[in-house]
Amino acid sequence: MNDIPTLGSAPHQAAWSGPCDTPRRRYGLAMLPRMIATWRQRIYFRRDLEEMAKANPHLIDDIGMKKWQVETEIAKHFWER
Repeated sequence: MNDIPTLGSAPHQAAWSGPCDTPRRRYGLAMLPRMIATWRQRIYFRRDLEEMAKANPHLIDDIGMKKWQVETEIAKHFWER
């Protein structure tokens, strides 16, 4: 028999497992406008949240967030959920 591993063999697949256990999504070029729109929404949301936290910190309680949650959200990059 032939003992040469193939592309579909378990050792080959295990070698491709990355640092995280979640599979990576593959996006086509058609998804690019939607991704950019999502990134912009996150940028605008986090900018507005930061302005609200500075100008009217009492409003943060009204939207149901704690100060540490706001700081964590503001510190994220635009591509982070």
